[in-house]
Parts: sequence; structure tokens; C-alpha cells
Amino acid sequence: MTTDLPGGALRLADDLVLTRIGFGAMQLAGPGVWGPPRDRDEALRVLRAVVDAGITHLDTSDYYGPHVVNELIREALHPYPGDLRIVTKVGARRTPDKGWPPALSRDELVRAVHDNLERLGLEALDVVNLRMSDDRDITEPLSVLAGLRDEGLVRHLGVSNVSAEQFEAALGVAPIVGVQNYYNVAKRDDDALVDRCAELGIAYVPFFPLGGFQPLQAEALHRVAADVGATDRQVALAWLLHRSPAILLIPGTSSVAHLRDNIAVGALDLPAEALRTLDAIGG
Repeated sequence: MTTDLPGGALRLADDLVLTRIGFGAMQLAGPGVWGPPRDRDEALRVLRAVVDAGITHLDTSDYYGPHVVNELIREALHPYPGDLRIVTKVGARRTPDKGWPPALSRDELVRAVHDNLERLGLEALDVVNLRMSDDRDITEPLSVLAGLRDEGLVRHLGVSNVSAEQFEAALGVAPIVGVQNYYNVAKRDDDALVDRCAELGIAYVPFFPLGGFQPLQAEALHRVAADVGATDRQVALAWLLHRSPAILLIPGTSSVAHLRDNIAVGALDLPAEALRTLDAIGG
């Protein structure tokens, strides 16, 4: 699969081709992922720039805002380009104190899928990720989503914030196209799961690509960035692309200029010495 976007794309199914550099829409909401954006016009410009850049992987959730981000996506992009794939997430809800409690009952999951469909203006969701918040059994809530897939409301299923054990249990319930977990050059607990996903042809989508750094680790990252003429953030994202062909990125931003910086990561070459230095950060 080829694309005009640096970094290429990954085919996960006949109807699911995602650019390796996608876009995470969470930051388009207000502070704390709550309420309207600081600059609504710029948020709409960012979404249109995403499509203009050739990105086909747009990550969202109806609980971002809540509702705000999906409404912005629909306003900016509907009717959607034929190759755009919208990946959404269920399994949590927002409370008035801006909390994120789990929402994993059958009724909550069914309602969440229908809310995403309604606000995005879709008849079926390309991918729905089930977000887990603890080590509870994943099979029951995932079975609910599998039933909605059988009804034609969902095309593909993924999982988020899961342990290796939950991931393996999920494989016994339904085909899984992606895992969305906390992982970056400093936070490497999921190394084995990243490799397992690559073996199975399943996408691994890291969140918090810059989270968990300690001062010495950040200094090593900064040195590499200076050597290759890029920002720390760009180097951290580029390392993820080098780490595994299964990794897809969904960096978020509320700025068109920052979006362009993220896209440029796909063309950033990390020499062998830089990779050795970065690999050692998580060692």
C-alpha cells in the first residue's frame, strides 16, 4: 500500500487501510478534554488539514468533550472522504466533575455505539475500541460489541488499555484489528505485546507517546533530537515507527502548524547510533 503521506500505511483488512501517522482528535476539546475548544475555527481547520494531508486514520470518542469532538468532526468533514476511517472508543463516560468512570454494561455500550453513530452521522463505525479500566474479564463487554458488529453497526473491533491476558482473551471472542495502550520509548512494559501484535498482523497504537520520562531519559532524547535536527517530540514519535511495523501513531494537536510537524515524523530518519541511544532509554 502506498500513500502520499510519509510513513506509509498498514492494511488491516480489505476495507481497513490506515496511514501509519494518524490523528488523535482528543485535544480538540477544551482543557481536561471537556467542553468546547479554545479556538473553534482552528479546530475545524485542523480536521480539514488532516484530510488534505492524506491521513486516513482519525481517532475519536463521543466521550471527548463529551460529544464536542465528534460534533466538530461531523461539521468539518461530513460527508466523509471515501478512504477516511474513523476509529472511536467506548467503555467510559464523563461525569460532571470531569471524571472518566468505566461504562461497560450492555446498556452503556449499546448506547455509546449509537451515540457515536448519531453524532458522527454514520450508519456503521469503521472501528470501535473497547476501553478497559481495570483487570476485569473482557469477554462479556467485548461480546456485546461483537453482537453490534454482527448487526452491521460496527465493522471492526479493537481493545484499549488492556493487559496481555485481556488481549489474549479478546482474541477468543472476536477478530481484533488493533490494541491501543500506553507505550513509548521510556515506558516499555508492552514490548512483548507490541511484538505479539506484529506477529498477528494487528495494529498497535500507543497513547501518551511522551509520558513517563525522567530527567536523564529526557536529556538523552534531547541529545538525539539535536543531532538529527528535530524536536524531542518528533524523535519520540519516529522511534515508535522504527520500533515495529505494526505501530500506528495518533498524535493529537489543536494547531495546524503542530499537525504539520507531526506529519513530518514519517520522513525522519534515525541513524543506527540514535536508535541505540533511544533503545537504551527503556532498558
